[in-house]
Amino acid sequence: MSPVPAERSGTPDAEEESASSAEKGADETGPASDKEEVSPPQFILYLEGPEYALALRRLTLWVHHVLLPVYGNEVTSASPWCSVWWEHPAAVAKLHGLWLAWGDLTGPGSDSTGPASWHRDHLSSVMDSVRDPQGPFASCKPGAHRKQDPFPMGVLDPFGPPRPTSSR
Repeated sequence: MSPVPAERSGTPDAEEESASSAEKGADETGPASDKEEVSPPQFILYLEGPEYALALRRLTLWVHHVLLPVYGNEVTSASPWCSVWWEHPAAVAKLHGLWLAWGDLTGPGSDSTGPASWHRDHLSSVMDSVRDPQGPFASCKPGAHRKQDPFPMGVLDPFGPPRPTSSR
């Protein structure tokens, strides 16, 4: 028994197909040309603007409809979760990687051992690091989001060209 309907499986490929079908409109009656190649989704940290927003929406649908209902477990101080997790870049990056692996290992064309490989190789390590008490949600409490302080880096580009000095 599947806890998620097939049309809401949340695989990157299924999301792309669904989005592509909607973009093509109702005028087309047949399947897409076999010559059309679908490129794999790009890692979310490389995206900006509307592309980032669309990738984040797709990730959010998968997190809220697949990942958390099945693998969420209880929120405790030893295993925190932030209800606005998308405001934590480290969590977004790790969950996006987990989602991409989900698509590769459980989507159309994957073999029957894909889900076991996803569980063994990806799920636990990502969820453990995201939900670690020192992880991205360390400052958050249930129902109370708190943005983490930026990591102290000093000079952002210490070996770049010197900054112009202002002349007064």
